[in-house]
Amino acid sequence: MKMQRRQFIIGLAGVAAACQGAGKLASDADESGILDVFDDSVTDVIDPGAQLIRRADGFTWSEGPAWDPVRSRLYFSDVPQNKAWMWSEAGGKELFLSPSGAEKTEGFREPGSNGLLYANDGSLLICNHGLRRVEKLNIETRERTSVADTYAGKPFNSPNDVIQASDGTIYFTDPPYGLEGMNESPMKALPFNGVYRLRPGGEVELLLDDMTFPNGVALSPDQTRLYVSQSDPDQPILREITLGSDGAIAADHILFDAAPFAKDGSPGLPDGMAVDAAGRIYLTGPGGIFIIAPDGKVLGRIRMPKATANCAFGGDGSRLFITSSNVLYELPTQTHGL
Repeated sequence: MKMQRRQFIIGLAGVAAACQGAGKLASDADESGILDVFDDSVTDVIDPGAQLIRRADGFTWSEGPAWDPVRSRLYFSDVPQNKAWMWSEAGGKELFLSPSGAEKTEGFREPGSNGLLYANDGSLLICNHGLRRVEKLNIETRERTSVADTYAGKPFNSPNDVIQASDGTIYFTDPPYGLEGMNESPMKALPFNGVYRLRPGGEVELLLDDMTFPNGVALSPDQTRLYVSQSDPDQPILREITLGSDGAIAADHILFDAAPFAKDGSPGLPDGMAVDAAGRIYLTGPGGIFIIAPDGKVLGRIRMPKATANCAFGGDGSRLFITSSNVLYELPTQTHGL
């Protein structure tokens, strides 16, 4: 993509440096990436002297990070392994759920959990591929209850990511990634891959049915805009849906097109995301994590060592946890997440 670009080095603990020109974002001696700066304001968010920290590894494909502020720990999924893990500074990496999704795997490409979210009521919301539902987990007892499992009397494909508004409204995506054969699966009961809303005490509402592979989902700080990523190599986009006071769609447009950034073969498609208090979006995509202003301007890209699925703020709100292939990373920031 033809843009003015500078690059800064961000190193492993104890190896912080910054310079113009090609630089490395390193987690160890064998892995490196680059921080692309398209707008100087991105250095107000990521300190050029920041250090990327490898927190845990040994996964197949890490996903769905969610910070628990009560217990000071992070939950995340290893989708292919049908497990969910937790990480804390006190305990390190610990197994949290096995299976994280369904015990029976027939007909499923990936029956495990995907997106996770620490809910308003202190429970953990889980996108359960194998049970084809969004469910609520009591963190202490591990008891699970279904929140949403059908639309118009038909089972979902495999709910993927979830976000919750302050009033309790839940938004989630439902691509076919969990199903063996995906769109061609005989178990696929819905003719589309939808984006849904569930208001407290209400029925599941279909918001969007025209996305090929809806994936990550997030809300703006004022909760009037819903962001939905599409993991389609033919149209790798971030869509912004403006919601009216009655919840109806007031505006709908593509906020960011990742296609130009994928032309060099950088791995990854628009996937999970996080939003900070200023409304900047941290979207995983080709090459790493894009930092996007609320107006859609691309401020920078954290080019990760490996294909990256998702990210979430945690700790005091300034720590960005990143699920990247088989590794969980942390990157300190100069902002605070929602």
